[in-house]
Order: sequence, then C-alpha cells, then structure tokens
Amino acid sequence: MAAAAVVIRTEVRYNRVMKKKSYRAMSKFMRLIETIANSKMKQLDFGDGMVLYRGEIHMIRAIGDHPGMFISEIARYFGVTRAVISKTVLKIEKSGYVRKEIDPLDKKRVQVYLTERGEAAYQAHNAFHLKKDDYIFAHLEGLSAKELEAVSVFLDKAQQMIDHHF
Repeated sequence: MAAAAVVIRTEVRYNRVMKKKSYRAMSKFMRLIETIANSKMKQLDFGDGMVLYRGEIHMIRAIGDHPGMFISEIARYFGVTRAVISKTVLKIEKSGYVRKEIDPLDKKRVQVYLTERGEAAYQAHNAFHLKKDDYIFAHLEGLSAKELEAVSVFLDKAQQMIDHHF
C-alpha cells in the first residue's frame, strides 16, 4: 500500500509539472499569435521609397511567386474575399507595384503581374527574409528528424487552433 501511495504522489507531481510546462509553452505560443495579429498594421521599409504594410508586401510576394494570378486565386491563396484582394491590388497598383491585365480568354477575369517597381520590392522582401530569418533555418537544420517531426506536428496543431479561433 505504501508503494502505491508513492506512485500516486509521483504521478500527481509529474502531472502538475507537465501542466505547468505545457501552460508556459502555450502562453508563449499565444503571445506569438498576438504579436503577429497586432503587427498587421506595421509598415516595413525596404528602401528606395518602398514602405509597405505586411499584407501588401505579402501580396507582392504571392504575385511574384505566381505571375498572372487571377484576383480570385489570390483571394483563395490568402483565404479572404475577392473584395479585400481587389482593394489591396488597387492600392499597390496606384503605387506602381503591380499591373492588371484582362484575361484574353475571359474578359471578366483580371490577371495581376509585378511591375519593375514590384519586382524590386519582391527582391527586397526576399533579401529581408534571407537576412532576418537565417537563424531559424539554421536551428531547424540542426534538429534531428524526430525533433523536426515534433515541430511539424505542433505547427499543424497550431494551424488547426488558429483556424478555429480566427
């Protein structure tokens, strides 16, 4: 009976410690989400007068990665309405980053391409990430396959959580 009591106390202590550790990890994760959510309105300066909101530069990146995307494809890519995309495309078009072309096969559809200025912003954004994010790539490359799988599973679960909350 004494041995069983020791096992139960050990399990209770272990559960308390694990809950505390998972609570700390979850708190860090929630802080990360809040930081990201609150940074939407932050502007980034890429030099040469290229000051863009995060949503604008990420749209430029999507268009640079997939030239000729239709407004509807961009909307699906970001998981927002076509109206939201149209408004942002119009803004970055007026600033000289993109140009729109009517699809020759379907006059109702509009394709979006980067201009020379858009290409410069696209390249500056890529350089920004290469410079600022190299430490995280180095960290990930140093992980074992098992550790990397644990990170991947966590990120999948985190995405599910975000999908349910936002």
